[in-house]
Amino acid sequence: MKLINYGMDRWRDNVHFVLVGPKESGNIGASARAIKNMGFRNLSLVDPPSVLTDEARWFACNALDVLDSALSYPDVKSAISDKAIVVGTSRRTGKRRGVILPVAQGAGKVLELARTGRVAILFGREDRGLLNEEVDECGLLLTIPTSREHRSLNLSQAVLIVAYELLNAEHENLKSVAKQAKSKKLKVAARNLESGQYGTPLMPYADISALYGHMAEVLKLLEYIPRGDRDLETKIMQNLKHFIARAGLTEWELNMLHGILSQIEKKMFSS
Repeated sequence: MKLINYGMDRWRDNVHFVLVGPKESGNIGASARAIKNMGFRNLSLVDPPSVLTDEARWFACNALDVLDSALSYPDVKSAISDKAIVVGTSRRTGKRRGVILPVAQGAGKVLELARTGRVAILFGREDRGLLNEEVDECGLLLTIPTSREHRSLNLSQAVLIVAYELLNAEHENLKSVAKQAKSKKLKVAARNLESGQYGTPLMPYADISALYGHMAEVLKLLEYIPRGDRDLETKIMQNLKHFIARAGLTEWELNMLHGILSQIEKKMFSS
């Protein structure tokens, strides 16, 4: 039986590979090539070199269209402002960094999220990766298993591995759909795939970020966060941001949460 694609590749348009503070032109070009090799096309650069050398074009090879269309931003928040989900990549682990998944496992989650909203995947600097404050913006972190003797990967190699695992996740998803080919579930799956998404679109980071400030103010009002305890406030808000950022919010959910917070404020001030 021939399996029809039903627009399965549309989710790739929602995946944005974001290189944060890249220093080497060759890595930028090689990353563009890696992205195109796996069927993606969105490349963003945060604080890149002021001038890309010819090395970038040499390493990009036949992916000059991806390189030339890459968007540049002054900082991470600018790059993710219109994204619904922010995913980071890191070889460092720790409880403070939130949920960390091996890339093969996390790729399936990214594919699922990309069907309903834009996803930014952040790759850190060649010499020191992502800063803690940049990691704090991520709802999920991907890590690439490596040898203990030599854990550091070249930037473009990391991009290639993540892009490959995303493509592989798509292939695994297609196999799953094929297994349902003789059941009624296929009709529902086909309609969802053809529409290019599985649910209501997710809101971008810029809209959700205002919610975090609203939450912090209400938690202070309720005295859940003791006044002056900046460390506890930071920890609570980091966990809330990670929790929300892993799943994203629809417009209705975002408005609902703002409404609940506003009602709490109203009750507190009227009592």
